[in-house]
Amino acid sequence: MKFLFQLIISLVVALNAPNLLALAPGDRVDNFQLLDQNGEAHELYYLSDMKAVVVMTHGNGCPIVRNALPTLKNIRDTYQQKDVAFLLLNANLQDDRESINKEAVEFSTDFPILVDETQLIAESLGVIRTAEVYVIDPKTWKLAYRGPIDDRLAYGAQKPEADAHYLTDTLDAMVAGKAVKLAQVDAMGCLVNLPESGRREAHAQISYSEQVAPILIDRCVACHREDGAGPWHMTKYEMVRGFAPMMREVLRTKRMPPWHADPHYGKFVDPRSISNDDMKTLVHWIEAGAPRGDGPDPLAKLDTSWSEWAMGEPDLIVEVPAYDVPANGVVDYKYPSTDNPLDHDVWVRGIEIMPGNREVVHHVLASVFDPSNGRQRGTLGNLGGYAPGKNAVPYPEDSGLLLRKDAKFRFQMHYTPNGKAMTDVTRIGLYFYEEPPKHSLDQLVIYDASLTIPANAKAHQGKVEHVLSKDIMLYSLLAHSHLRGRAAKITAHYPGGDEEILLSIPKYDFNWQPIYALDPPKFIPSGTRVVLDMTWDNSAQNPANPDPSKTVFWGDQTWEEMNVGWFRFRAADDEDRRKARLESEMRQSAAGSRQTQASATHRESNTSTH
Repeated sequence: MKFLFQLIISLVVALNAPNLLALAPGDRVDNFQLLDQNGEAHELYYLSDMKAVVVMTHGNGCPIVRNALPTLKNIRDTYQQKDVAFLLLNANLQDDRESINKEAVEFSTDFPILVDETQLIAESLGVIRTAEVYVIDPKTWKLAYRGPIDDRLAYGAQKPEADAHYLTDTLDAMVAGKAVKLAQVDAMGCLVNLPESGRREAHAQISYSEQVAPILIDRCVACHREDGAGPWHMTKYEMVRGFAPMMREVLRTKRMPPWHADPHYGKFVDPRSISNDDMKTLVHWIEAGAPRGDGPDPLAKLDTSWSEWAMGEPDLIVEVPAYDVPANGVVDYKYPSTDNPLDHDVWVRGIEIMPGNREVVHHVLASVFDPSNGRQRGTLGNLGGYAPGKNAVPYPEDSGLLLRKDAKFRFQMHYTPNGKAMTDVTRIGLYFYEEPPKHSLDQLVIYDASLTIPANAKAHQGKVEHVLSKDIMLYSLLAHSHLRGRAAKITAHYPGGDEEILLSIPKYDFNWQPIYALDPPKFIPSGTRVVLDMTWDNSAQNPANPDPSKTVFWGDQTWEEMNVGWFRFRAADDEDRRKARLESEMRQSAAGSRQTQASATHRESNTSTH
């Protein structure tokens, strides 16, 4: 009788499940990238060297998930030695990164739990329930099996031992290179609410004119235009439709927009990231066939008379001496210099670097040499720099750099031949204050020139640190490595023992190196230890790796490596210290209020229980 009741309940739940286009065994699983509960990035296709990839759907509070995890751990402990990777995927509307991490700690869950905030990945997999396992074959990226781990668990009941071992049978076959005999079994678990999965017809009604094009203009067109950094131009609907499948891919893998800071740490000026809602709108529209619909084409009507200089016409334009870049070979870094043509001192409020030929100019660092003290004022690149993704560098409000009339400009030029001989004449636009600003900018560069990265190392880690000798207001920061860079994190360890992650880049991309300007600037007290943690991937899994068989050392060229942190700041004053004290007192007061409220709630709960 009990079994019959459970069967009826199961049938009712199944009949009321969302109408999903579930991915079936044999279907291809598209690539994606997600952050886990600890802020680490995971890309599916990066696991191409595995014999199988196991993804189990996860959900906080689900008793079947909690009951299944110990079994999955035992299987992982056996099969990860046989080149099988294990991941969890949480797409629950009610769960977020903090709550997922909290439950993971409580239940000692040491799997990476990928947080699918947009639910786009769960939708593409056709997720219905938690505790369902997806086994993917990295040779073809096709789904080899979907279903439960075994037959031990049921709704409201469980057997002492499983009779059918679906997951291990699947993995044994795949490790041995044999065909999987049973590719799909109905799974039991908590239903996952994917509200957009039942709205396929509505997605076909998403307006290109009123919804899609405005997102593209706001987030994409700045680069995807004539003379922009993007490889194709968003000039009209037909162009967007042609590239729509590629747009879906780069959104799912988070290659675009080119903004790599983990949103859980810090706030930054003008982030290039795209919101979850906008991402869902674009992907759903593309998956519906990218329909044109009614209305005008905002891209076709867009004003394309782009200003040559993003910050407006400069007060002074300085040319870097011309350089003939050969068609091929290696060009060592060049360090040209030129005189300051001004006959008076000025304060600089920002610069913009305009490469003469973007195809061969990899990066530029612009510096000022101050003969009054016989040394380069500040550090290399103290004026600013150019790299893919950045060229305009406005300084923080009411702060700047003094450019003396007898100063010299010095540049570090990195050229990369592309098969055609070219001549480059890079220009530097400088913008001046009419009156001296209140603050003088400074810059700190920390690095480790002794680094050694072993051959074939997938996740080699290194760090460099610096202890501040004075109070500062930190404006911006940047972590830099080369082609093997995988992830970076900058942490402030304060004198009182607290620590704070200032910037986390879970998936470093050498091709895009924006400056992360803090919003607002941050007071950092003297004695703070600033630590840059860098991770490099010197394995064959890194598609940009020039040669995974070689040990890598510090060097200027891209096939060598670096571990560098740049910090733009100014000296803090008494007003900065006063504001910092007030903010600290307000945070402590708020924390105390929350603690008092939590204690009161706990007492009320205990009273009502008794």
